[in-house]
Amino acid sequence: MLFTRKLGVSTALVAVLVLGGCSEVNLLSYGAKKYRAQSTPTPSTTTAAVSNKDVDRGEAKIGKPYQIGGIWYYPAVDKSYDETGIASWYGEPFHGRRTANGAVYDMHKLTAAHKTLPLPTDVRVTNLENGRSVIVTVNDRGPFAHSRIIDLSRRSAELLGVIQNGTAKVRVQVVDSEGNGNSNIVAKPQTPLNEQNNVAAVPSTSITSATLAPPPNVAAAPLPASQPLPAPAADRPIQFASSAVIGTSGIAISPVVDTEIFIQAGAFSDFNNANKLSARLSTLGPAKVSQVLVNGQDFYRVRMGPVNGIVQADEMLANLINAGHREARIIVE
Repeated sequence: MLFTRKLGVSTALVAVLVLGGCSEVNLLSYGAKKYRAQSTPTPSTTTAAVSNKDVDRGEAKIGKPYQIGGIWYYPAVDKSYDETGIASWYGEPFHGRRTANGAVYDMHKLTAAHKTLPLPTDVRVTNLENGRSVIVTVNDRGPFAHSRIIDLSRRSAELLGVIQNGTAKVRVQVVDSEGNGNSNIVAKPQTPLNEQNNVAAVPSTSITSATLAPPPNVAAAPLPASQPLPAPAADRPIQFASSAVIGTSGIAISPVVDTEIFIQAGAFSDFNNANKLSARLSTLGPAKVSQVLVNGQDFYRVRMGPVNGIVQADEMLANLINAGHREARIIVE
């Protein structure tokens, strides 16, 4: 986490910023984080947070561009932020320390660290591997490890099911926390007053039934005996067909969609440059060039993969960075 940092100003390539920004820093930082994240967790207390409403939000600030490990980061307001990537989590020894905006980090609260979003910002984090999602408050800077897009507090990681493996594929979305601060995981439908009065309710009436007499000279068959339907099993699990809130825990469950992990080595506005990089990467593995339209302009992305998992993605990313491709990053799609 970032508790002290060197600030500075630099100019970034527009194409790089549009397509994902800076890569993360050295393997030493990553190795320390990985060891900490995968260490055996201790049981959580029953009073741990299930909502982000009581977190220490700290001082409201965006911050100037800053540099960590030779990499520049550019904080900015982005209300439409919606990214997928790899999440990690942090607990000790940062518990009780000050965050980047002066808040006191409490690993039992629903908070997180992000490299560029304004502090504080509420985001919905969805674990793409199990469908769980929860809203957390970003009040710190980080993570400064290879292609981790968010660092969750211990409690956030517990609720999302990230605590054991230490990392997970996630989606991070900025949510609207203004007004009453509800930041609903599942929005409550609201019917306008004019629509409520459009159709009058059908009046309720009592209905009676009687057995009709058979026609003359026709023998009537005896009525079959009616049997009541069996009561539903009390322990039958509930199946969620769509996004739903589970009780009052603040966790939402949505259907799990298959995702794949790629390593993006670069993005170019010139196809020839992308093609040259793809050819140079052939010694490290198969690379592909794909075209994408961003803000009306064509870009050509050079990607490797898909890879089998986060560990393999980390290894491939480390190889690319060691080969000089410092802008390489992990992509989850």
